[in-house]
Amino acid sequence: MPGLVHVVDDDESFRTAIERRLKLAGYEVATYASARELLDSPPDDGQMGCILLDVRIPDLSGPDLQARLIASGSMLPIIFLTGHADTPTTVRAIKAGAEDFLTKPISSEQLLEAIERALASQQTAHAQRSRLDAFRRHLATLTQRERQGFDLIVRGRINKQIAHEIGTTERTVKAHRHQVMEKMQVHSLAELVSIAERLGMLDPDGH
Repeated sequence: MPGLVHVVDDDESFRTAIERRLKLAGYEVATYASARELLDSPPDDGQMGCILLDVRIPDLSGPDLQARLIASGSMLPIIFLTGHADTPTTVRAIKAGAEDFLTKPISSEQLLEAIERALASQQTAHAQRSRLDAFRRHLATLTQRERQGFDLIVRGRINKQIAHEIGTTERTVKAHRHQVMEKMQVHSLAELVSIAERLGMLDPDGH
């Protein structure tokens, strides 16, 4: 699974060794001596890749860079590599969404496995984001009345209740329901509810 690996580490010899190792495995590599260097030319989020990030780097630490990238909306997976692992830092990084936390020195096998996992995770995240974007596009095609119907349908209202709430007939509600299912490209109420949940339109209790 080829991709671009961004290596952020202030140790030049380590960067060189890792770059050689990754290129032999078929990856493209970009190296940075500091977090600031990476922030000055932010990686393309749309390209398959990940970030190999040292914890202790001058100026801006690895976890601080992670926080900046998350705040900017970056979806690039981050793998921490450190010679100084401590539990609080590890927990903080993983809680913030790091893919992995590895300790130097590391074998090529371990490193490549971690990168493959990170890239597979990125592919899944991209696929989920694409699906959500498609759902939003479908939702935007609903008329105002259809959207009212959608909101009530996914909250479990039956046609009679919906007709009463929006001031129309059951027959019209049935037509709206049919249009909503067509436009949202679903075949069941369960699919419709699932979409509403994934778009954050329902709380865990279905309200």
